[in-house]
Amino acid sequence: MDDGIAFQCAFEGSLDEAVVRRLLRHVGALSGDLYRQRKSYLLERLQGFNASAQTRPWIVVVDLDHDTGCAPEAVRNWLPAPSHFMNFRVAVREVEAWILADRERLARYLQVPEARITGTPEEIDYPKEYLINCARESSSSAIRKGIVPTPGGRRAEGPAYLSLLSEFVNDAERGWRPDVASDHSESLERCIRSLQNSIGTFSRESQRQRYSR
Repeated sequence: MDDGIAFQCAFEGSLDEAVVRRLLRHVGALSGDLYRQRKSYLLERLQGFNASAQTRPWIVVVDLDHDTGCAPEAVRNWLPAPSHFMNFRVAVREVEAWILADRERLARYLQVPEARITGTPEEIDYPKEYLINCARESSSSAIRKGIVPTPGGRRAEGPAYLSLLSEFVNDAERGWRPDVASDHSESLERCIRSLQNSIGTFSRESQRQRYSR
């Protein structure tokens, strides 16, 4: 697999960025330009990203939230005619569900029993809230203080929520395993398969162009 192919990337937040970068490493690709913006902005710019994806690989990841019933429906509504190298993927219902899908490693990281973490993360309405509630039961005070919001505070998550979960996602040896997680998350499995297909297609077309000169 060609590890020199760079994908232009767009996503909602810093945790999404960690997930996207990890997925690209998993499939043997690189991250190019990065666009981190709110979901509404990404959807507004989606047609422009799609035009760029006629000639270069793109990955755009947004959360499904509760906008529609399922990810394929959201993809059809938001981008009915994706370009050749566009990977527009929708996490069900939030990117945290993809992280929850590696329940063994996440349980070890959060220091909670594996049975505490669901084996069907895409059935959860609010994966972020679910993950935080798992962390409430951690035997580690650092996990509890970092991920769980302060009582009476204004934040929906703890002060180290993003840094701790990004650390877990980025740790290729002891952290999140996209291949394992994809066995328990259909939207993640489709994302990985789409990236792999794009890499193969882009590599073949690049070779054909070189030989035709």
